[in-house]
Amino acid sequence: MLYQLEGSQALARAIALCRPKVVCAYPITPQTHIVEGLGELVHSGQLQDCEYLNVESEMGAISVAIGSQAAGVRSYTATSSQGLLYMMEAVYNASGLELPIVMTLGNRAIGSPINIWNDHADAMSARDAGWLMMFAESNQEAVDLHIQAFKIAETVKCPIMICVDGFILTHAYEQVDIPEQGEVDEFLPEYSPHIFMDPKRPLAIGAMVSPTDFMEVRYLSHLRQKNALKVIDQVSLEFSAKFKRNSGGLIRQYNVENAETVIVAMGSVLGTIKDTVDELNMTKDGQFGVLSIISYRPFPKQEIRDILKGAKRVIVLEKAFALGRGGILAEEVEMALKGENVGVSSVIAGLGGKIITKEMLKECFLNPMENECFLGLNQEVVNREYRPLVNNDVQ
Repeated sequence: MLYQLEGSQALARAIALCRPKVVCAYPITPQTHIVEGLGELVHSGQLQDCEYLNVESEMGAISVAIGSQAAGVRSYTATSSQGLLYMMEAVYNASGLELPIVMTLGNRAIGSPINIWNDHADAMSARDAGWLMMFAESNQEAVDLHIQAFKIAETVKCPIMICVDGFILTHAYEQVDIPEQGEVDEFLPEYSPHIFMDPKRPLAIGAMVSPTDFMEVRYLSHLRQKNALKVIDQVSLEFSAKFKRNSGGLIRQYNVENAETVIVAMGSVLGTIKDTVDELNMTKDGQFGVLSIISYRPFPKQEIRDILKGAKRVIVLEKAFALGRGGILAEEVEMALKGENVGVSSVIAGLGGKIITKEMLKECFLNPMENECFLGLNQEVVNREYRPLVNNDVQ
């Protein structure tokens, strides 16, 4: 059914339809409205047979999710930015223990300086933590990805993080199609854990692993990620057949066929990129296309290579970068294209919520820089504040 909803409230309703048994809630902007919405649904009785736990910190939230999931019940939590960093030790534990927790990450910049607006630095900090990671382009896709997430995680036996751009999506009001409970019940079966803590059958989890076996444990996590590529695609196909709309999957193409330049990106900025490409193609005869990466972990390397190897130029636009090195996503796309004669340009944009306009994108796409580009960078500020080293500074 169609509703005009704030993104966070739409997500709360979608998550409730998946019938979690435990919701661990600790508020941090911009994900707060999601867990508040779930609390209201539990309090009103619309979400039944669910224990809603207010915890004392983000570490408490992920720890409760680990404990409840290990006890054999479907569990959910949410966080953002520094909250993810605070729980990071246990984030690694969740994947190592093969626990299919679903977590929403309301993407937000990481300080210092403090900034509550959107970029993808928080998600990038967890890219090697062993969680599946998927990025939503719109609130409709965010809703759909959460419904798919429980099925994907429970099939692969791996936790999953759904990344939703803070404020741009979480606080935006738009029309969203929320499925009926019966439809979700038909799509998502009851959770049947492959192993769980039971006093009648005592077992230990999270025990120390010696050097003899640690590499094998990590390799098994790697295999689960690789196996997830097929599962993510399959669940997306099942979702499309059931709900009559394409959502999720590994990647999505937009006007890529015969395009000379393909822009690669993740998250809500794709809407602005597609509008820009449409306007450019009216005068440039379809020279520009867009590749949306939905699944960042596992990284669909072969699928990306197959699509981009026919392009003359690839421009990777991302909302995070590695200090001292450069674009994180751009480097991964370059690795996927190794051996192909395709130029890859890296564009860093939107850090800390910095505005991204169509005019800026047009200039960037029409005149890509060979070196790294920081879109909208105020060079006057940089020149005023930066004092380069001189020989006398190096002893």
